[in-house]
Amino acid sequence: MRKGLLFIISGPSGAGKGTIYNEVLKRRPSLKKSVSVTTRQPRAGEVDGVHYHFRTVDEYRKMIADGGFLETASVYENYYGTPAAPVLKMLDNGDDVMFEIDILGARQIKSRYPDSVSVYIMAPSMQILEKRLRERGTESAQSLSRRLGSALSELKQYKLFDYIVFNDDVKTSADKVLSIIDAEKCKIGVNEDKIQQILKENS
Repeated sequence: MRKGLLFIISGPSGAGKGTIYNEVLKRRPSLKKSVSVTTRQPRAGEVDGVHYHFRTVDEYRKMIADGGFLETASVYENYYGTPAAPVLKMLDNGDDVMFEIDILGARQIKSRYPDSVSVYIMAPSMQILEKRLRERGTESAQSLSRRLGSALSELKQYKLFDYIVFNDDVKTSADKVLSIIDAEKCKIGVNEDKIQQILKENS
């Protein structure tokens, strides 16, 4: 059985990575996504095991000590992380898995799972990124400056990623991500077992 591929979608705030991620999942429902673990309290309507796996701080720290995460981070006094076991099980079952995650999480996953395929979503220019962030109407001048600085700092780390998609149109950008997924699934290394099987059957 072909082992599944792990795809990482990352990018700065305002680049549209979440919108593209959701569009790709909508158009390629066979792609799996993992359920994160968090120590924060469930919000109204959230179901354990569906939206998040809700754990205590002690339980979470034990998972860290046991090497149970592909990536983990502390955000506003709560922990968030991607549990390794269910993701690795899906990959072993031949399922392709896709993440939407920040650059710190992407770096951790790449370190833990070097075969992952990473795609960085970026606006066509810093000016367009700034325009999109301003149009949200949710950013203070200080927050806007911080996000733009973070975006530029992230872009300088572009060699962490395998691909970059400049998002000037969601549909076109989602097409490009789907093309990347399809191309990766056609690589020789990914299909080595099937090739050897055909050769063996016809030797």
